[in-house]
Amino acid sequence: MKGLYAIVDTKLLARRGTDPIAYGRALLEARPAALHLRAKDLPARAILGILRALGPLCRQAGVPLVANDRADLAALAGCDMVHIGQEDLPYELVHRIAPQLAVGISTHNQEQLRRALASHPSYVAFGPVFETVNKTNPDPIVGIDGLRAAHSAAREAEIPLVAIGGITLARIPEIEPFADAFAVVGDLFPEGATLNDVTVRARAYQAALGISPSIPARPLSEARA
Repeated sequence: MKGLYAIVDTKLLARRGTDPIAYGRALLEARPAALHLRAKDLPARAILGILRALGPLCRQAGVPLVANDRADLAALAGCDMVHIGQEDLPYELVHRIAPQLAVGISTHNQEQLRRALASHPSYVAFGPVFETVNKTNPDPIVGIDGLRAAHSAAREAEIPLVAIGGITLARIPEIEPFADAFAVVGDLFPEGATLNDVTVRARAYQAALGISPSIPARPLSEARA
């Protein structure tokens, strides 16, 4: 996993009056490292519907689809991955319930990171690196020094590291050496941006991270959800 780890946050999109499927399609034009649906404000049926709509778009783009928290919904929707936090089901149980799913784990300090790496997940996320406004009661900031130490540990374990928390395009040059992928929420969709702007920004992230997306046979706008 390398490049932009793009998050579709339904709370943010609801505030902007933006359809999550259209938003996901705009992000997928940049061929990010992954597309992650975070829908903590929605009931299970609605989450499942969005995942099932995003699935064909992700498959056409060759981008893994990641469900947040819910291994059961990820399995039902045919996702590639599920992302679990420190208060979700433990990795071992998730792997037992849905062995076909790759699993990523959120970590917020070095001890959590150590335990996560010992489970050998598909990737670990670490942060918040910087202050973030997209989460209620965020964990303490780890800073660039914390990210550097986490990257060293993850590299030794040969597990990709995703930097999370307050990531912006302007900060990529200073943190790019210390993670494999970079999770972004708000900076992809600043106030007043259009969906075309979202695609442009996602491509700018990929370019800043040295990723050149392949050209699809046809635009995703022509694909059926």
